[in-house]
Amino acid sequence: MNVTLWAIQIVLVGGFVYSGWMKAVRTESSKKAWPWINDVPKGLVILIGILELLGALGLVLPLALDIAPVLTPIAAIALAVIVLIGMLFHIRRKEYRVLGVNIVFIALALIVAFGRL
Repeated sequence: MNVTLWAIQIVLVGGFVYSGWMKAVRTESSKKAWPWINDVPKGLVILIGILELLGALGLVLPLALDIAPVLTPIAAIALAVIVLIGMLFHIRRKEYRVLGVNIVFIALALIVAFGRL
């Protein structure tokens, strides 16, 4: 079970580092890939990106360093909430094609959260 959880955590970290980096650092180039960024204040997009990057760190560092490992499931739950809010935003905008990714990331984050409690 531990190996499976680590594998899921690595998948999540990859996704959230990519997404967070694109939102926080490469905001202008992200506008082409994600049209919704044009309709959201730049500061909010950057904030979401920073939160995703911090959440990705929280998925691995506390447990890997054995420093406050309780932060790992907290980070997973926080990331699931961020993705859920994003999913509701996409539903409101009728952007249904991206919902599958949201559902997968919520499910994986919740698996990590409950598996690491």
